[in-house]
Amino acid sequence: MSTGSLYVPPQFNCTDITKAQALLHAYPLAQLVSVGSDGAPFISPLPLETSTSDPWVLLGHLANANPQVALLKTNRKALVTVMGPQAYLSPTVYPDSKRVPTWNYVTLHAQVDVEPIDPATDKDALLKALIKTHEPPYAAQWRGLPESYTEAMLRAITGFTLTVTAWTLKVKINQHRPEAKAAMLAHYAKGDGNAQALVEWIEGWQRP
Repeated sequence: MSTGSLYVPPQFNCTDITKAQALLHAYPLAQLVSVGSDGAPFISPLPLETSTSDPWVLLGHLANANPQVALLKTNRKALVTVMGPQAYLSPTVYPDSKRVPTWNYVTLHAQVDVEPIDPATDKDALLKALIKTHEPPYAAQWRGLPESYTEAMLRAITGFTLTVTAWTLKVKINQHRPEAKAAMLAHYAKGDGNAQALVEWIEGWQRP
């Protein structure tokens, strides 16, 4: 599905929703973008819990002190962006010299309909879902905290259900230059975590 918010040449367009969901699961700190009445964008980084359901639903929360909370309650349309693995690519991977440097990356843009989550029990369930994903042992500590403390924490946030209405997954991994694939893989295999994560996408892209 194209969101119309991202330039994607056809060779970089991935329509596999399982890959899009896997990207957000692996890189959960997204950017939530709203547009105010003045036409200016407002952006908040926030971790999101992703479902594999149909429709695709994301869950997250913001501090009530964040002005975007009020904005999301009046403008229920927003954009979620996720940057996955990314790394520089040297032109030395090509067999000929008439090439230039580039940057490879995987990114997701998703248009969402926003529904606030206000009841404390629902917000508690949202936090427990995030805890289960990122640090399951902390669940016992959260349950053991004084009720006055947990209630104050829950009052300080608003949760959001973000239903994905359209999405674009851009996988720019030089797949249109097969002559450079072997050298590119060798180059990235010696790189940092981002570069090595790109290796998995490059190899996965070629699988039937």
